[in-house]
Amino acid sequence: MKWMPYIILQFFSIYSFGNPIQAENIGLKPRIIVLTDVSTWETDDSESLVRLFVYADRFEIEGLIFTTGWSLSETRDDFLQLIHNAIDAYEKDLSHLMRRSGQTGFLEDESRQFLGYWPTPDYLRKRTMVGSRKRGMEFIGKENVSEGSNWIIKQADEKDDRPLWILLWGGGNTLAQAIWQVQQERPEKELKAFLHKVPTYAITDQDRSYESGTPFDISSHQWMRREFEQELKFLWCECAWKHHNDTGRKNWEEYAVHIQSHGHLGKVYPKYKYGVEGDTPSFLHVMPNGLNDPLEPGQVGWSGFFEWGQGPDDVTHAFTNHKGSAFEICTKYFTYFYPAIFNDFAARMDWARDGSGNRNPEVVINGKKGLDPIIMKSRPGQKIRLDASKSADPENHRLNFKWWVIPEAGTYKQKMAITSADAERITLAIPGDSSGKTIHLICEVSDNGEPQLTSYRRIIIHSGK
Repeated sequence: MKWMPYIILQFFSIYSFGNPIQAENIGLKPRIIVLTDVSTWETDDSESLVRLFVYADRFEIEGLIFTTGWSLSETRDDFLQLIHNAIDAYEKDLSHLMRRSGQTGFLEDESRQFLGYWPTPDYLRKRTMVGSRKRGMEFIGKENVSEGSNWIIKQADEKDDRPLWILLWGGGNTLAQAIWQVQQERPEKELKAFLHKVPTYAITDQDRSYESGTPFDISSHQWMRREFEQELKFLWCECAWKHHNDTGRKNWEEYAVHIQSHGHLGKVYPKYKYGVEGDTPSFLHVMPNGLNDPLEPGQVGWSGFFEWGQGPDDVTHAFTNHKGSAFEICTKYFTYFYPAIFNDFAARMDWARDGSGNRNPEVVINGKKGLDPIIMKSRPGQKIRLDASKSADPENHRLNFKWWVIPEAGTYKQKMAITSADAERITLAIPGDSSGKTIHLICEVSDNGEPQLTSYRRIIIHSGK
């Protein structure tokens, strides 16, 4: 797979309603549609909505679709209001959040959003709707067509090269319904094109009850994985969401102090009942932060690590991490990244509160700005020089550097020693036995602000003869 393409933009000003909008120079946002079973008795979806909205400058949020889930076999109209409550809070905090990227107005046409752009609340409201009202594969069919399933098809049909990530915070039968509709109405070639357009990240399998022993064959997730295994990129998370739930519970006081007390969004961030933000890993996986390509599930990122294999249903295959080395690797990196993930959230809540706070450093490698990986070719035994000294911090904080290898992401699996791994510049010796292999190196740059924030840049080295 190629790195997710971003259209590179030059720094410019756009005028809408007479107000300038300052654009970042690193391209368009990734597109996402969220399927959520938000409710009052399981509060983690509401928590994840708050986090998503303070990162609304990083995602083109194409849909917020209310549907069923583990603890919600049928939708309730009053629960849809929970999404609107979060949007209302976003609207009240928006002028503060916009200061983070220097935005002072809005695009007249918000259909293609660059990184750093905060969308209008009305944009989000127009994309909030109801999907499948009943849970399970048994309801998929002509009687289950919904505003949500039609919307997924409409968004996938747009002339846009970017993937349309479908994030399943609850059950995915609204997506399954959309696939079924396309299957009924279009030829095989067009069905495949639709499936290729909608990579999917599922937080466990929630098109069924959470009760132990509930069979998988009643879930539309199994149907999607079985029938479209080769065409639909399906990530089945059974690792990061569990760790996020548990770690949040253990550290709840940090959330009470740094999240709940900040801005209007903090006021609608409820205390956990079972776990904390179990759905957040879905968009952390897609978030452009220089660390991973979402279309490459084995690269390692803020949502952990995936391998292709048989899922927990013991029938279908997907990219998953429910056991064995995949679970262990996912756990290792979740533990490593969690402090940076939380600090990043806390800093954004500072902005929501009063329009000021810390911002992430910019990582520049060998003079190259942006988020895309640095692709290099080398030979075994050769030494390559990497220079991050042009990296900068918006608040002029002192920067700390760390260079490290992710062996699980590359094909060269041996340990590599990096001399002066905490320096701005390093000279990396390419191992003599690395011919034909790839090495994934991370440059991690942290500031000394409050809270401390971290940015990343991936260097992929192809070692040839």
